[in-house]
Amino acid sequence: MASHSRSARSAYPKVYSELKPRFRPARSNADIPACLSQGAAVLELDVTESQDKIDQIITKAIAIYGRIDVLVNNAGFVAAGSWEDLSYDEFVSSFETNVFGPIKVTRAVLPHMRARKSGTMVFISSLSGWVGHQFTGAYAGSKFALEGVVESLHNETKSLGLRTLLMEPGRFRTPLLSTGHLQPKKSQIPDYGSASEIHHNHLHGGDLKQPGNPGKFVKIVLDLVRQEGCAEGKSIPFRLPVGKDAVEEIGAKVRDVLEVIQEWDDIVTKTDY
Repeated sequence: MASHSRSARSAYPKVYSELKPRFRPARSNADIPACLSQGAAVLELDVTESQDKIDQIITKAIAIYGRIDVLVNNAGFVAAGSWEDLSYDEFVSSFETNVFGPIKVTRAVLPHMRARKSGTMVFISSLSGWVGHQFTGAYAGSKFALEGVVESLHNETKSLGLRTLLMEPGRFRTPLLSTGHLQPKKSQIPDYGSASEIHHNHLHGGDLKQPGNPGKFVKIVLDLVRQEGCAEGKSIPFRLPVGKDAVEEIGAKVRDVLEVIQEWDDIVTKTDY
């Protein structure tokens, strides 16, 4: 989750809390030995737990080194399928992990950071927070929601000495499309059948073949948090798309929206009394 282990590159103490979604990845514990060997303290936290339970774990995390400097919200999973094929509960589960999980964890950390007038909150959103690709309604909807609540948080806390970073990665080679993170559902409805089959095969065929290098993504996040490397001397943005695909697709959507606004300007701006 956020900080301990001192290194020559960072003065941040680091406590790594493993933020687990309800649908847990098979490799979820694989990185723990490496973290421990570098002096990190590791706590397990399920983001779908109650607010009280999460508050208790965050209190333990703060007690280890006395503070949390950086919170990174990165737990997530993908429920893929058409609106009609996904159940209501599958939509809810997606929001529980991808939206309400970060809300609960951040609410637990926020009073501590606010009291210190210092801290950085990082949220890993997605290209899907801008673009609702077909058969990703539950996932894209959760990321759109995350974007809104985090932007509001940024505007509420930026005057308090707190920083908020909203990262919007494209397709990076992570286990997001692997079993445990991905819940694909082929459509049983003939009208969606062919497109659903293509999408299903695309998801499975793309697992660990995505173009983005996650190591390079993490380096950008670290530089933004530390205000060094690629971020040194630059104004740190609140929102940042990362990856060629994210930049291209988000840029295209922004241009499309601007074109619509310009075309309809004489109508949509004439609605005041």
